[in-house]
Amino acid sequence: MSEKKQISGHIAIVGRPNVGKSTLLNHILGQKISITSRKPQTTRNNVLGIKTEGHAQMIFVDTPGIHKGQKKAINRYMNRTASSALKGVDVIVFVVDKECWTEEDEWVLQQVEREPCPIIIAVNKIDQLNDKRKILPHLAVLSEKLPRAEIVPLSALKTQNLDQLEKLIVQHLPEVAHFYSEDQVTDRSMRFIAAELVREKITRQLGDELPHQIAVEIEEFIEEGNLVRIGALILTEKEGQKRIIIGEKGEKIKNIGSQARLDMEAMFDCKVMLSLWVKVKSGWSDDERALRSLGYDER
Repeated sequence: MSEKKQISGHIAIVGRPNVGKSTLLNHILGQKISITSRKPQTTRNNVLGIKTEGHAQMIFVDTPGIHKGQKKAINRYMNRTASSALKGVDVIVFVVDKECWTEEDEWVLQQVEREPCPIIIAVNKIDQLNDKRKILPHLAVLSEKLPRAEIVPLSALKTQNLDQLEKLIVQHLPEVAHFYSEDQVTDRSMRFIAAELVREKITRQLGDELPHQIAVEIEEFIEEGNLVRIGALILTEKEGQKRIIIGEKGEKIKNIGSQARLDMEAMFDCKVMLSLWVKVKSGWSDDERALRSLGYDER
């Protein structure tokens, strides 16, 4: 009996901010690739995650949340990045909440329904429903809004029904040789992941204390055998934000560094020496040139 021919394709994971796209990607891959927090718009770049099982290779693109309103350059960049990820993919996974439909969901729907490829609506967070019957009217509404889509209720966090989602995706992938090696899980560099992990810890620790106007730039990345030395610069827009990140007697930044280092060591499988410092750069989030210099390159 001959081996199955290889299939491979790109899958865009889209949805409004904070609906669980990055959590879904991380649990499909079985490891953290995309950073998560309860704060909306944590993801700023398209992050590629790769899962190869047997003859099938799924190449996932985790996108920033598509949102209405583009007040600053960083918001316009995130919307352009998310929308560009829809072009030319083989499957779109449109992530929505278990029971509510918002104006921003409607906005994403308008972007998604223009694309000719198969669409799967992933109804996330069903583990939080006490009465599963409550979801039925919501599924009926979703079916009316996008009649050609297939619908999968799931819980990204609890990994419920992820196998069903993956089976559906694989059915739509073209017969083509794999793009990446079997053991590769992302196309992103260690430098990029290091910067994202620092930003995740800041967002998680400070939550509503800090607005979105922070960025992380890796200024030093030196590999020495089983040791990596990383120097990361945290950019804020105001002096008050800098003080919040540093915290009383430096406690906040110490905790941020400690947690980020542990995640880096787990991901990179080596010892990490991490140094952090904070600098005020006024207006960076509304400056197109500053964004490009920080790596927001719409790849």
